[in-house]
Amino acid sequence: MKNYSLAFSPCPNDTFIFDAMIHGRLSDFDNSWDVHLMDVEALNRNAANQMFDVTKLSFAAYAFVSQHYRILAAGSALGHGCGPLIISKSPMNLEDLKDAVIAIPGKHTTAHLLMSMFVRECKSKVEMLFSDIEDAVLSGKVDAGLIIHENRFTYDSKGLHKVADMGALWEEKTGNPIPLGCIAVKRSLPQEEMKVIENQIKASIEFAFSHPEVPKPYIKLHAQEMSEEVQQQHINLYVNDFSIDLGTEGRNAISELFSEGQKAGILPELVHPVFV
Repeated sequence: MKNYSLAFSPCPNDTFIFDAMIHGRLSDFDNSWDVHLMDVEALNRNAANQMFDVTKLSFAAYAFVSQHYRILAAGSALGHGCGPLIISKSPMNLEDLKDAVIAIPGKHTTAHLLMSMFVRECKSKVEMLFSDIEDAVLSGKVDAGLIIHENRFTYDSKGLHKVADMGALWEEKTGNPIPLGCIAVKRSLPQEEMKVIENQIKASIEFAFSHPEVPKPYIKLHAQEMSEEVQQQHINLYVNDFSIDLGTEGRNAISELFSEGQKAGILPELVHPVFV
């Protein structure tokens, strides 16, 4: 039996994906897991220090740690109509954002990368925990906020306004699905172990889709402030066929994100093979 350290977020898409794997529900695999749950930007920071064997990671952050990690074909958050949004308390447009103070969920998130590509003139940014951004906008602490995860399902009910959809801008520009987050594995692991882990994640997702009631207690445990309806919306939006296998379309979208980020002078050049 092999033991690996594994880090992912407490968001419903990740707990849905990993439930079967970490709770021994897959009889074909006997790996054991030392599990760590944390916010996406904490995951990004820890990857820079090579803290975990297998980790959730923003695609934007991956570009800065590619010498240490490779991207697995299974487990990614990638799709259509699932991009980050910029919201405000009063109606605004893209032109207004150049003079606005905008809350962001972390400078290494893919959300921030997309905003940096499409809202180039914005200079005033404040980093904060993604779940605090709505309240910061409501209270007037910031002029606008870049929201991710379940907040795209809740901002409207709080009377907040959508200024721009970064994912829609990406899809209009490239025609590609939106790459948000990946599961990365340490390059130091043997190739055969990488493939076993990749297949185990794929099997865990397929188990969750086939037995949707089974992961619910684990999902609820880490999403107590979220209604079951929002939990399910979250899973429906961020877990899909690309999560099971990136395929050619997914890999091409990710490669173009890296290319566009490099052209914009935001991401470094990648010199190592990216995918397992």
